[in-house]
Amino acid sequence: MKKSGRDLLLIAFISLVSTFLIWLPFFLRLTTFWKMPLSGEGMATIMKNFDGLYYVVIAKSFYRPEVISGLFSFPLPAIYYAAHFPFYPILIRFFAPLLGYLWSMLSVNLVASILAAVIFYLFVKEFKYSKSPLWLTIIFLFLPARWFIVRSVGSPEPLFILLLITSFYFFKKKNYWLAGIFGGLTQLTKPPGILLFVAYAIYLIWENRPLNIIKLIKKAYPLLLIPLTLFCLFTYYRFTYHDFWAYFHSGDNIHLFWPPFQIFNASARWVGTYWLEEIIYVFLLGILGVVYLFKQKRVDLAIFALVFFFSILFVAHRDIARYSLPLVPFLIIAFGPFLVKKEFKIAFAVILLPIFLYAINFIAGNTLPIADWAPFL
Repeated sequence: MKKSGRDLLLIAFISLVSTFLIWLPFFLRLTTFWKMPLSGEGMATIMKNFDGLYYVVIAKSFYRPEVISGLFSFPLPAIYYAAHFPFYPILIRFFAPLLGYLWSMLSVNLVASILAAVIFYLFVKEFKYSKSPLWLTIIFLFLPARWFIVRSVGSPEPLFILLLITSFYFFKKKNYWLAGIFGGLTQLTKPPGILLFVAYAIYLIWENRPLNIIKLIKKAYPLLLIPLTLFCLFTYYRFTYHDFWAYFHSGDNIHLFWPPFQIFNASARWVGTYWLEEIIYVFLLGILGVVYLFKQKRVDLAIFALVFFFSILFVAHRDIARYSLPLVPFLIIAFGPFLVKKEFKIAFAVILLPIFLYAINFIAGNTLPIADWAPFL
């Protein structure tokens, strides 16, 4: 128990310090770092990274078109924000009286990132997925580098992954009420939350062969909170946008296309390049992880990973690494036997500096143009 307490404190420390190190060149208003040009705008660069400020818009307006058009000058229709789900903005709004909207946006993400790492550690340790849960959690804090970035700016992904793993934790404990509640909050955070329900349904059907649908529903009906949450959100859209299906009418926000692998179509709006070889490795690691999970007989994890990986095949967006982030905890578990080896630890030590440099460079460039900060304060 004492060791677990020390591990959790170390995880929180590493998460905080690594984020502060990313923030440091911006906080010091440096104009160059490692020969990379920086804007010298201070923490404003962190705060105006995509898509954080869009969630501040929702936190202040709760999707009301008249508030959005009256306060904010983004060249976006009010319905655009229907693709950005409200739980992260709700937390921003809750802490805004104490911290202000911008620091609340960052602080919620900072805490969610720590808690996501903590729950991942407990998940691995509780279900004995590895004898080295601390080491796997340290890896989880930095890999992939895109995850390191989103936990350092305004982003719903850390909250989403925190809630997803928490729901999965209780699902494995067969506490379907808590799995459903946290699954509902997962759904309220980002649209892919519905895939958690799909994975649960497939696994329960597989686990309860021969299938007795009435008995299964009686046992696991609290999981219906996940699609019910989505229904309630869409009902709210019906009142704010006068459109129950506003999410699907939100414009160029839904990046799922047929046929699959449109990510390799350089003419696609959110692809725009033929320099895409690393996408092959994203797919390769994803399918390898799924195969390993099935081989390890971790069928529940494997089914979720397969469902989510299958959805990624239809994403046509250059930032597919970000769309793949919910897979990461499951892939780390899948590759755990390799990740604990000395050879990987040496490689990880070497790659840490490039991860930091990549993150700083990405954050410096991935920003919204903001002429007037007053509406965000």
